Amino acid sequence: MNNNSFLLSAKGICIAAFLSLNTVVYAQKTAGISAVSEKTLSTILEKNRAFYTQGKVADYIPELGKMDAKAIAFSVVEKNGKVLNVGDVQKKFTMQSISKIIALMIAVNEKGEANVFDKMGYFGTDKPFNHFSNLETTGKPLNPMMNAGAILTTSLISGDGEKPFRKILDMVRYITKNQTIDYSKSVYESEKSTGHRNRGMFYLMKNNGLITGNEDQLDNYFRQCSIEVTAEDLAKIGYFFANECVRFDGDSQYKNTEVAQLIESQMLTAGMYEFSGEYTRTVGLPSKSGVGGGITVSVPGKMGIGVFSPALDQHGNSAAGYHMILDFVKQYHLSLF
Repeated sequence: MNNNSFLLSAKGICIAAFLSLNTVVYAQKTAGISAVSEKTLSTILEKNRAFYTQGKVADYIPELGKMDAKAIAFSVVEKNGKVLNVGDVQKKFTMQSISKIIALMIAVNEKGEANVFDKMGYFGTDKPFNHFSNLETTGKPLNPMMNAGAILTTSLISGDGEKPFRKILDMVRYITKNQTIDYSKSVYESEKSTGHRNRGMFYLMKNNGLITGNEDQLDNYFRQCSIEVTAEDLAKIGYFFANECVRFDGDSQYKNTEVAQLIESQMLTAGMYEFSGEYTRTVGLPSKSGVGGGITVSVPGKMGIGVFSPALDQHGNSAAGYHMILDFVKQYHLSLF
């Protein structure tokens, strides 16, 4: 064999080896996603269970302070709609800020994205979720994920009295296929009686001409935050937006690629409060947390993830929940980046 023949043969072997290696790596990743099991979830949950000791249950709303700090649950809805649950999966908790993505979907479907975002921004923030931010300067909320923007979003949903809230509740029931979901009247009353900061935002926006209604609209916001769900419900919500607003069982009544992209982009930009930038770097997936201890995660085109652990870190996100998501995403290479 001459030198040229040898080199060509060697080159061919290298190319074949390279292609084979890449095929194996791709197959491993694909197989890895399909190999998710309750045993895997349980291992991740147990590894991260103790992180609750590094957090604190929210008590600025008195009713939330009654939650068991040790409660923990982990749920995944796979591409085929299969649901996997481990931990305290029957434990109910309130959606709080996670309800904001549902309200945003409804407002945009009714009013159109341009009309909604004419009144608020697409911006991220380095401020806490209940910060007044630029309401006193530009007069508009930074985004629909902070309380000010969320209160405004709910006020834009059409209907008198409780109708906007009922639309949000019905949508949560539809997405989760769970008609038993309702709101906690005790948490609602607790939120309403202590929500003076939110009330201040409401009236400041009313003064700025962004809100024209009365305090019934703010009550709807308090009610939506009080909707009770489980980690499985959150996984189904994550799945819904990950799959173009198609439900986990394939129901495509609300299928809308544009709305799904809008919601996911807001989750990625501002869904984890002022921790969103670092969270995008570490987890790299559209997610929305709530001070009730839940986090919903969308893996675009693939699956939904729901976690629950009520002890919160300094940013208001579930401490154990974040670490469960982080380990799961790393193990199955789910980050967008």
